[in-house]
Amino acid sequence: MDPYGTYEEIDGRPALRFERRLTHPVERVWRAVTDPGELSHWFPARMDADLHPGGHITFTFPDADMPLTEGEVKEFDPPSLFEFTWGDDRLRIELEPAGQGCLLRFTHFLAERDQAARDASGWHVCLAELDKHLAGEHATGPGTEMTDELRELYAEYEQRGAPTGAPMPS
Repeated sequence: MDPYGTYEEIDGRPALRFERRLTHPVERVWRAVTDPGELSHWFPARMDADLHPGGHITFTFPDADMPLTEGEVKEFDPPSLFEFTWGDDRLRIELEPAGQGCLLRFTHFLAERDQAARDASGWHVCLAELDKHLAGEHATGPGTEMTDELRELYAEYEQRGAPTGAPMPS
C-alpha cells in the first residue's frame, strides 16, 4: 500500500486521504487514536477531549508559539469511527478489521486547498510515528519545526499534485 496520501475534493471540499494496513487489531489502534496518552506519541498536539458527539476538544502544541486551538467531536463510534473538527479543519479516522490487523483510513478535510502539500507532509510523518508507537518502538511524536524530511515530503506531495502556498513552520 502506498504510504503517500492523496489530494482529493470530497463533497466540494479539499481533502487529504491516507490509508494504512496495520498489523495490530482494531481495539489496539483505537486506543492509539483516541487516548490522550497514546496520542502524544504520534499526534502533533496534545488533545484533551470529551469523547462523545458534541464533546469539546482542545489542542495544545508543545511549541509555546503555536496557539491553542479548539474543536468538537462530530462522530464517535468505538472502535471504528472518530471524527472531529480542529479549528476550521475536520479530521475523520476510520478503522475496520483486516485479517489479523486493521485498515486505517485517515481523512483531513482542509479549510484551504493551499494547505494540502504542507499538511500532507506533516500527516505522513505523524502516521509513520503512529506505526512506530504501535510496534513498541520509541516514537518521539512529531514536532512542529520544518525538518529536512518534511521539506522532502513537501516537494514529493507538490510533485504528486497537492496544492501549495500555505505558510510553513520555521
